[in-house]
This record gives sequence, C-alpha cells and structure tokens, in this order.
Amino acid sequence: MFHVKQPENGAGSASFSLDDSPLARELLDLTARRRALDTAEVHLSGQTRILTVSNQKGGVGKTTTAVNIAASLASVGARVLVIDLDPQGNASTALGVPHSADTPSVYDVLIDDFPLADIIQVSPESPNLLCAPSTIHLAGAEIELVSQVAREHRLKTALEDYLDAVEERLDFVIIDCPPSLGLLTINAFTAADEVMIPIQCEYYALEGLSQLLGSVRMIQKHLNPQLHVSTILLTMYDGRTRLAQQVAEEVRSHFAEQVLHTVIPRSVRVSEAPSFGQTVIAYDGHSAGAVAYREAAVEIIQRGDTNNSEGTP
Repeated sequence: MFHVKQPENGAGSASFSLDDSPLARELLDLTARRRALDTAEVHLSGQTRILTVSNQKGGVGKTTTAVNIAASLASVGARVLVIDLDPQGNASTALGVPHSADTPSVYDVLIDDFPLADIIQVSPESPNLLCAPSTIHLAGAEIELVSQVAREHRLKTALEDYLDAVEERLDFVIIDCPPSLGLLTINAFTAADEVMIPIQCEYYALEGLSQLLGSVRMIQKHLNPQLHVSTILLTMYDGRTRLAQQVAEEVRSHFAEQVLHTVIPRSVRVSEAPSFGQTVIAYDGHSAGAVAYREAAVEIIQRGDTNNSEGTP
C-alpha cells in the first residue's frame, strides 16, 4: 500500500491510498479472478456439444466470441473444432489457419462432398484447437447450394460422418456463420443442437433478436427439432455507462436461464489480437478480455446443456 501525505507544517494534510483508486481495485479484482480460474474444476461431459454462434445483427462480436470461447475451452483441456462458415474467413484468420483461395475449405465440403477430415487444420495455438477454414469461394456457395440435393443438411451430414469416424472425440464443435439468414446459416442451424447468441451492451442491442428467434423456431419446426438457444453472452460491456447496465438488465429479464453471468468487457486487447492471427487467449491471456472469455468458457462447461428445446427457442 502506498500513501501520499502533505507536510504537517501546512494548514492541513491529506492522504490517500492507491489501493482505494478505481484502477487498483480493478487490478485486484482481475488478479483474484485469474486465481479463481486457475483453481476452477471443470468436468467435460463426454458428449460432443455442437453450438452455432449466431446473431443476424452485425458488429456484435460474433466471430470474436466464437474463436475466443473455442480457445478458452481448449485451454482447459477440451478438444474443440471451429467450423468457419463466414465467407470473410475472420475466424480462420484469428485461429492462425491458412485460408487462401487454393486451400481446401468448407466450400469443398458443402459443394463437392469433400470429407470434413480432409480440410481440417490444427491451430498453432493448441493441439486441442481445430479449424475447418473458410475461403473466398464460400461467397458463391449460397447460390451454388440452391441446386444441391439436401442443400440444408449438407454440413450436418459431413459433420456426422466426421464425428463417427474420428479417433479422438471432440468435446465441442463451434460453428461461426454469416450475419444473415441464408443457406449457410441454415446449414449451421441444421447441424447444431445449440445456439449461442452474443449481444452487445449498446443501443439497439435487441434489434433483430426477434427475427433470429423466429428463424430458430422455423428451423425447429421444419429441419431440426433439437435446436434451441442455450447460451446468451453479453459483449462489449462498459460498466461505467448506465446504458450498458440497462441493456444487461433488459436481456437478463427476458432470458434469465440462457444469459451467462459472465460479461465480456470492451477491450483493446480483444480488438488487437486478430491482426496478429491470434485469439486474445494467446495474444494476452492475462488481459481483462481474455479472463472474461475464459470465465465464460468455464461457465458453459459447468452449466452444461441444461436448457432444452422447451420454452424459449
């Protein structure tokens, strides 16, 4: 503890402790959270959970959430496959996986019936972290899928074949899809059991959410009765603003069972990491953003898939 005190020969004296400053309290809290993570017990279920990370509103941290949750899960011993269904390929970039135009990719799986095993790469971050990359060719897949047989089920079929044949069981499959409801997203919804929705703690946060829930209900009814919203993660949270607190309260009031206790703060480190071809877990694992994503991953494991397809879709 440090003290600053004026000389007593003056009119008065003043003293304060740096331990009382907001920054010091934040650092102490972060240190305590890191220690708690180091001692947290996680027990993997032995089953493969398939989640699609989706929000039809752009800019909510969808891909950032997908890759950082995946890396966080891998860091506690889970074996994780990220399927990059977004033609932009940002998830592939963040995981350090090559995805140039001539790289075998999800496009080849969906359009040319490549086995999923033939395109999967291991991320340099962890041997437990795998990626099925996207390439620019995926941008045309929406149109090409229209004429394909069983066009809504092509990813599901490829994934089932892979999971049946793979020697080392996967604990999680995380599918990152585009911010739109096209055939790529429908393939993701059909292949998954769970939907994870990142929601930014900003104005218009719930904009488009009713459309997304409607899409989930449609998929439930016609293509995948097992699909349900299991996890909602609040992102870009700034606790200094009343707006962020109000958004968090509103989301929790509507989706009490699905919202994680963990919130992801606004973080420069989280924003910087992809430019280095890394997740924030590898880029700066001690930062506030990395700690929050690790906490969210532990919470996802500990909660398990307790939400079923009844009630909220």
